[in-house]
Parts: sequence; structure tokens; C-alpha cells
Amino acid sequence: MRRRERRRCTAALLLLLGLAPSQRSLAEDVRTTRERVRAYRLAHEKAILGELVEFLSIPNVASDREAIRRNAELLRVMLERRGVRAEILDVGDAPPAVYGELLVPHARHTIVFYAHFDGQPVDPSQWASDPWKPVLRDRPLEHGGRDVPWSAIPTPIPGEWRLYARSASDDKSPIVALLVALDALRAAQIPLSVNVKFFFEGEEEAGSPHLRTILQKYADRLKADAWVLCDGPIHQTRRQQVYFGARGIVDLELTVYGPRRPLHSGHYGNWAPNPAAMLAHLLASMREEDGRIRIAGFYEDVRPLTESERRALAEIPDIEASLREELGLSWSEGQGRRLVELLMVPALNVRGLRAGHVGETAQNAIPTEATASIDFRLVPDQTPESVRRRVEEHIRRQGFTIVSEAPTLEQRRRYPKIVRLIWGSGYPPARTSMDLPISRALVRLIEEAVGAPIVKMPTLGGSIPMYLFQELLNVPVIGVPIVNHDNNQHGANENLRVQNLWDGIELYAVLFAHLGHTREGG
Repeated sequence: MRRRERRRCTAALLLLLGLAPSQRSLAEDVRTTRERVRAYRLAHEKAILGELVEFLSIPNVASDREAIRRNAELLRVMLERRGVRAEILDVGDAPPAVYGELLVPHARHTIVFYAHFDGQPVDPSQWASDPWKPVLRDRPLEHGGRDVPWSAIPTPIPGEWRLYARSASDDKSPIVALLVALDALRAAQIPLSVNVKFFFEGEEEAGSPHLRTILQKYADRLKADAWVLCDGPIHQTRRQQVYFGARGIVDLELTVYGPRRPLHSGHYGNWAPNPAAMLAHLLASMREEDGRIRIAGFYEDVRPLTESERRALAEIPDIEASLREELGLSWSEGQGRRLVELLMVPALNVRGLRAGHVGETAQNAIPTEATASIDFRLVPDQTPESVRRRVEEHIRRQGFTIVSEAPTLEQRRRYPKIVRLIWGSGYPPARTSMDLPISRALVRLIEEAVGAPIVKMPTLGGSIPMYLFQELLNVPVIGVPIVNHDNNQHGANENLRVQNLWDGIELYAVLFAHLGHTREGG
């Protein structure tokens, strides 16, 4: 009788700890998977990097439809090479998406892995090398990184080396990591534990204007129990990060008008309104020096964090001091609040200003107009529509007349302050509960995979259209990024730390092989 009671107590304790008897070997199984995947990678490093280089060599700005089509065609071939049933998803004249699936006998769950293969536009003059000709360097450029000839690459390839090219991190390397993970599992004869589907988008960097239509048209193919997003970076401490939400975004261009022609600043200064000065005052009226948005009611729709989300933020290590040192900053906005706290609230970013001339072309003149390009990052439960309404109400309160086209001469003579507004479509934020079974399963499995606690972010600072997957497909969406935080994403000299690719292959392989075996996930 006592022995039976002890067994019952032991079983109850195991269940309480989330370690059912069938799962007591999970840690050992994960460790074995990682070792076998690592052995495969070590034996194939040059080929893995070569496939990524081929992929990166195709320009991928979303507006270049021909190049995006070439990327999609190559990606379809890369999937089929792994035995994945693949097809290109077309909707009208939109940039294509690429779909793939691997169905597993007796699998009880289906997971869709998402990434995008388009990239931000480039200004080649700002790059140290051609953004479409990948270059391997022995350290970051800012630390004196030197080019390594492809013929001189050693084996193994040092993890601290960097690969430079547009989309090296955002998002072509995660795509390759996913596919190589399949190669490694097949070579090690480790079966998949879930049905795996892939959805690779071709216009995320253009704001995903056709994503809704694509998801609606191909909803049957995209049915799943959850989506895993492979976009975004790991934490600044180099700890693996999982995010459960993403901020929304809406962008705005404002143009303020002055005299019809440039005027001599000596003859007309302090008399003719200066549009650059008016624009500076308008922007200052919208944003405090510490970053807080001054627009009335802007924070009213912000959803409070749950207890689980607050606890997750408290567990994230402080990186503010080291990050300021890395970035050459003596201070940071937010009145001393931590970066992770500030990512949970909306932001107004001034991403560009244009008025008159500077430097060698500077002129002692009052310019005719001044333009600012800004973006708002939104958090649950804000929407682009509510932000637009509040921003326009604020601008009118500053005495401006809003127009949507360049003002006519009659309008310029009639209204003292005119601003032209051009809004982007934008999209709202989204957030998945951290308390769902799939959320808990994913966190536990990833911590087993990396052998350490991970960073759990309620909301990623960047934006990705998570809301569409939730709204249209009614599934949980969780982000599992792999790339380095210092990758110059969206900027010049975008790069990938090679070790992040190696680690990402192992991590995605573990998810493929074991997510269906976790207690919560299976």
C-alpha cells in the first residue's frame, strides 16, 4: 500500500513539474538531436553557406517584381530539393509567396513556419561592398573586419565571422536554416514530430499589402495549429529570444509649405514663414524630448500587460548600459525606463527630414517646403485608423489646414499654415497569450534546446503582420528568431553572424523533431 502511494505521489509530482513519465527523456532526446544535427552541419558548412550565398545574390527589393519572381522560383527549387511539396502562390499582379508542406503519418499537429524573402531597398553608396554580392569578413566592419576570399574559407568556419549582404539576416538566413534543419534530420534518420508547412512572403518589407488576399485565397492549404515566425533578432545578450507579439505600424509623410519660390534669408528672414522651422515646431508638438508622444488620447487604447507578461519582462536581463556603450550614446530616452518596457508602448520615430540644402550646397535662403517622414509603432489595442484620427486632430489644433495634394495658389494665399499628409496603409499590432499550451510547450522545448533560460518578449519592438494570421486563420502566432541583434537590419552593411546560422539550424531541427512530443504541444 505504501509503495502504491509513493508511486502516485511521484506521478503527481512529475505532472506538476510538466515532466510526464513519457517525457522524462525529452532533455536527452533533444541533446541527441542537437549533436547529430551539429555533426551534419560541421560536415557540410561550405555547402550550407554556398546555398545561402546563391540565394543572397538575387536582388530582392519588393518593387522589383522580376527579381522577386526569380527569388520565388529558386526558393521553390530549394524546397523541392528536400522532398517538400512546394508551389508558388499568386494573387493577381502581387509579388508571389512560396508555400511548402511535409506531412507526417500519425502527426497530431501542424505548424506553419513563416519568413519573408524580400528585402529593404539599398543605397549602394553607403555599403562597403555590393549589397547583392555577399562578402565574408573575419569580424564586424566596425571592428576592422577584413574580406575573406571564398577560396580561403577554412573548416570549420569561425562562428564570429560575418556574412554581409542585403537580407543576410532579414530573412534569407532563417529560411536556409529551416531547410538545412530538414537535411540534417533526414541524414540522422530523425523523424519529424509535426506536420510542417512553410509560408515565405515576397513583400513584407513593402508593408504586406496583398497578404490578406493571399491568406484568404489559400486558407485551406494554410490550416494549422500554430504559426512560428522566423523574422527578427535574438536578444542583445545573445540569449535566444521568443516573442509573442509584434507592434503594428503606420507611416506618414508631412510636407509644410512656405513661399512659392526660395527667398533671400537676409531680405525676407523673420517675415516670410519658414517651412523648415514650422515643421520642426509641429514635430516638437507631437513628441517630447524623452520620446513620449504628446498627442491627446494617444495612450488610451493601450492594453495593460498581463501578470505573465510583466513577470517575463522582469526576468529579462538589463542591457541598457552596455547597449549605450556599444552605440556610442551617453543617454537614452524614456526617463530611465528599460528598453523592454518601452517596447511595450507606442513610439513615434522621425525617420527622415528634407528641407533646403546643407553642407557645401547650403544656401542663405528660405526654402519653399519642408518634408518629414515618420512612423508610429503601435501596441495592442491600437489601430492605424485610431492613430490617424488622433494625429490629424492634433495637427489641426496646431492651426494647420490638412490637404492630400500639393496646395493650389488659392489655398496658399488663403490658409496661413498648410500641411500635406500622405499616410501609409499600415497594420495593427498583435499578441499571443504566453499562457497557452503551445506557448508553454515552445518555451520549454527551446530552453531544452539551448540549455539555458530564454528571453520571453510579450511584444517584439519591430513590426510584422501577425494580426492577419490570428484574424484570418484563428491560430496562435509565436516568433522564434535566430539572427544576431547587431545585424544592421534595414540599413547599409546588413550582416549575419555565422554562429547564429549554425545555432538556428540546430534550434529549428529540435522544433521539427520534438514539438509534437511535448506534453502541452502533443
